[in-house]
Parts: sequence; structure tokens; C-alpha cells
Amino acid sequence: EALEAGQSPVKKKNKLTISAWGGDLDRIWPTTILATTAAASGMESSVFFTFWGLFAIVKPGVRITGDNWMQKMMSAMNPGSAQKAKLSRYHFAGAGPTMFKKLADDHQVAKPEELIATAQDLGVRLIPCQMTMDLLGLKHEDLLDGLEDPIGAATAIAEMRDAAVSLFI
Repeated sequence: EALEAGQSPVKKKNKLTISAWGGDLDRIWPTTILATTAAASGMESSVFFTFWGLFAIVKPGVRITGDNWMQKMMSAMNPGSAQKAKLSRYHFAGAGPTMFKKLADDHQVAKPEELIATAQDLGVRLIPCQMTMDLLGLKHEDLLDGLEDPIGAATAIAEMRDAAVSLFI
């Protein structure tokens, strides 16, 4: 890649960053598997949870959030927490996620909520998006304990800039 005069190349770190925008089970699962695998293999690893992906890190007991009727409707339409996530396809009136989790159990694949806890144990930086929190009326106390402080898009891009691998899931 061509550099302009006075510009120096960005040195890439042994680092994985993931922008998790999808809150469906089949998006949360690969996000948490890849983040924990990277951390377990010695890579620095972080996940920036934005838009519907933010609901994966909502506490399981939190249901209706927000200050106005639109925010409350959005939270009511999203299940909240990784445990209640739906599939993006083949939902089968609610049976799809149950079947998928049964298959995961049969093949000893950890569930996303277990992988989120493992990610925290391995030092994966789990970072909520401040703008999405504001937009959807989510407060810090609505989210899982032990997360990083919320950041905005500019800080998220700075986080990704020096990563050897950046994914958008």
C-alpha cells in the first residue's frame, strides 16, 4: 500500500478485534468462539458489541429497558442476553435454538453465555458501544459485570487499526 510523505506504516499486533453487530445465536456463537480461541492461543483479543450485538451482553434477568416507548419496544422485541438469542434463520417457531443447543451439547461445544464467561477469564476485552447504549436506552447496570467501559466508533476504529485480524460479525 502506498504511503503519503511523512506517513509511517501501522505496525500490526498479534491481535484480533471483532465488531459484533448481530445479536442472533448464529452470530454470537462464532464471535465468542473466535475471541476465546484467539485469547487462548496468545493473541490479544477484543470484541466491540454494537447495535443488536449489544443484546448478547445484557444481563439475563434484564428485559425491558429504555426511557421512552420506542426504546422499550426495541428491548421487548430483542430477547436480551446470549442465553435467549434466536437463530437468524430456521427459527422453527422457537424450536431452532433449542435444537442447535442440543446439537452443541451432543458435540461438547460450549454455549455463548459460557464462552462469554470464558472470554472474561482469558482477558478478552468485551467492549459495549456507547452510542448504541444511548440509542436503545441501555444503562451500564443492564449489562454483564466485568465489561470494559463503553466506547464510541472512533475509539473502536483506533482499537482495530493495529490488529492483525479484524472481523465484522
